[in-house]
Amino acid sequence: MITEQLQIALEKANLSLGEFKELIIRLLNYGVLVRNENQIEQQLYDRFLRIAPLVNDYLSIIDIKLYHDSRFEFVRVYPPGSLLPGEDSDNSLNTNLRQRLAGHEVALILVLRAQYDKALREGQVDDHGYVLEPLEAISIAMKNLLGRNLPEKVTERKKLFHRLRRLRLIEYRQEMEFDNHDAWIKIHPMIVSFVTDAALQQLHSSDQPLPEQELDSDYVS
Repeated sequence: MITEQLQIALEKANLSLGEFKELIIRLLNYGVLVRNENQIEQQLYDRFLRIAPLVNDYLSIIDIKLYHDSRFEFVRVYPPGSLLPGEDSDNSLNTNLRQRLAGHEVALILVLRAQYDKALREGQVDDHGYVLEPLEAISIAMKNLLGRNLPEKVTERKKLFHRLRRLRLIEYRQEMEFDNHDAWIKIHPMIVSFVTDAALQQLHSSDQPLPEQELDSDYVS
């Protein structure tokens, strides 16, 4: 019955079941869809716009939520039981990505959020909401805010930034040299919905760097 109703709805939108499946699988596999990431995601994002209510209804069957930012043109998947950005919670920090991020990944995400917030206050944000930040500034902020350094080994550093790039939180050139402090990173505006304001406030108000054991996924949503 559901398949028949889905087929009818897709026909009205002039889309095939295969195209619908491709969109759903991409969302579930990557957890995020960013229109300006590449041509494939541009096509899938535009497809999502045509059938957004249908996608929401379909995923709501298994309690999966979608957060759509039309201004910066991205869609994020939230697993069952999680809160969307802006929803009230007894907890100041959302926990739906618990066990998906390691401590050093959370640390870098927190620093990137702090740097984005700083650039926002200074008006250093481009028309698409991105902030361009030198690797050296990120390294210094990491030391000042958390009392730690970026991984010394280039392979580990590259792996760390690649992880955040896969989450679509940053962009950088393929040929970027991660041991070059003059290299630049683009911070995606999605970072704002990824790290809560409460977490950022706690980061800035702490007199001492956050201990290693406290850097878990509670700091991101």
